[in-house]
Amino acid sequence: MTLFHNAPFVRRGRAVALGLGAFLFAAGVASAEPKVLAKINGAPITEDDVNDALEDIGPGLPQKLDGPARQQYALDYLIDMKLVAKKAAEDKMDSGDAFARRMAYYHDKLAMEALLTDVAAKAATDEAEHKAYDEAAKSNPPVPEVHARHILVPTEEEAKAALARVKAGEDFAKVATELSKDPGSEGGDLGWFTKDKMVPEFADAAFKMEPGQVSDPVKSQFGWHIIKVEEKRMKTFPPFEQVKDQAARYVVQKAQSDLIVKLHEGVKIERTEPEAKPADPAAPADAAKPADKPADATKP
Repeated sequence: MTLFHNAPFVRRGRAVALGLGAFLFAAGVASAEPKVLAKINGAPITEDDVNDALEDIGPGLPQKLDGPARQQYALDYLIDMKLVAKKAAEDKMDSGDAFARRMAYYHDKLAMEALLTDVAAKAATDEAEHKAYDEAAKSNPPVPEVHARHILVPTEEEAKAALARVKAGEDFAKVATELSKDPGSEGGDLGWFTKDKMVPEFADAAFKMEPGQVSDPVKSQFGWHIIKVEEKRMKTFPPFEQVKDQAARYVVQKAQSDLIVKLHEGVKIERTEPEAKPADPAAPADAAKPADKPADATKP
């Protein structure tokens, strides 16, 4: 669950910050004399070079390739790359407009990452993380939650018949498994939910009951329900240590996005093509494709 929500950003700033994944370079302060791991005609390849290569190609390597084998792979990659690059330079393939354009792109990308990494390092303080946590906790006060089961049937007569079986001593989950028309709950179990997550008629009945109680038939837009409340509690905001990583990501992404928004101020940007509208993240990828699992028949 995402508990921290950034304030509205300029979309461009958010795209860059999130595209980097709030990236923090793993390497700390480089040593004055990095360890030399290989030489090509006297030119050294250092441990720092290998670490840089792993930052680039590491995500594409097999997970089973770890430890010394991973470092060896990166070193072999660098040796091959340098030999091929030397041949490319001899063949004048490192010149021309296309090459210069790509070099400029990677220069800008590395410069951007360096700046945003610096911003992230300065933003991710214990004070800032606690402040973000306190604000999120304040906006999420404790609310009642209920853990309940239900039996959903089409008619009131069927609901009364199901209730009679439960009152006669049959296990509620067993009756639900046999009779309930809600495919979204196993044994009628709906788990924990707050009042706003259920249709009003169902929620009103469930939250008035005490643990162990079974309701009379309740009608909703989905049919007739028999409800059993298993447990009740207050849903509270999780402790800081449990969501510390979320708080850290929040303050980093916000700082990076705020910087990009500020950099846009006073800058004249002209587009020669209409700006495309962003895709709706809530929209289904394929509207014609049926859902893998039917929706919970108690939820609006």
